[in-house]
Amino acid sequence: MPGRRIGFWYRFAAVLCKPPLVALIKRDWRGMEHIPADGGFITAVNHNSHVDPFAYAHYQYNTGRVPRFLAKSGLFRKGFVGAAMRGTGQIPVYRESTDALSAFRAAIDAVERGECVAFYPEGTLTRDPDGWPMTGKTGAARVALQTRCPVIPVAQWGANALLPPYAKKPDIFPRKTHHVLAGPPVDLSGFYGREMTPELLKEATEVIMAAVTRLLEEIRGERAPETPYDPRRERIEQRLRTQAQTQEEPPSPPRPRGQARTQEKARQEEGQSK
Repeated sequence: MPGRRIGFWYRFAAVLCKPPLVALIKRDWRGMEHIPADGGFITAVNHNSHVDPFAYAHYQYNTGRVPRFLAKSGLFRKGFVGAAMRGTGQIPVYRESTDALSAFRAAIDAVERGECVAFYPEGTLTRDPDGWPMTGKTGAARVALQTRCPVIPVAQWGANALLPPYAKKPDIFPRKTHHVLAGPPVDLSGFYGREMTPELLKEATEVIMAAVTRLLEEIRGERAPETPYDPRRERIEQRLRTQAQTQEEPPSPPRPRGQARTQEKARQEEGQSK
């Protein structure tokens, strides 16, 4: 197999995970011909369920090019899960620390070794009310522009029916279908050779996310919103709404004079007792 061999840990994880995945979800998988047969590349995938990393990994495992996911560093530290994460070559992300950029360096190294790195550009489960992709973070674009590797957009839908975002219990019956559609590489050539400013990375990220969204529109047979859901903008707007409501609230009515005197006397007696 081109690139890094699958190895013991990935095969062992497949033995554990594939039977329940096959039992729980049907498969409508398309676009595997767009997964490169050799060389390093990135996949940019939408994220709408805690189950979809396993379901998507199953899809790509079947192409022969296993993905290396970026995952929270805490998963690598202890026990069987940590051993499996390290053994399968996943990439730890150290958030809110001086090591935060090490994940991007590791992703670049993996791509340059001829491997696939799978990015969830949204960074977390989508918060769009209808499950459409949100605005993306710039990590995938940064790695893509530095390595000039192919970026394969991938849309998935259906794992969120099995386990909706932030739900605690799966909805097993009836059996759900996991739809995956990979598209041709995103054309980022217009960004090559330019200074890698935040504005450039944001623009490249928007191109990547637009490609993913178009694929999801094809799967769902619907049109996505014109403007992607932006968690940061939503937080700002919520803060402004809260401030406006606070300013509009009438002041509290004055307490009756007798009640005020009673409360003042109680405070004095409490102070004397101390």
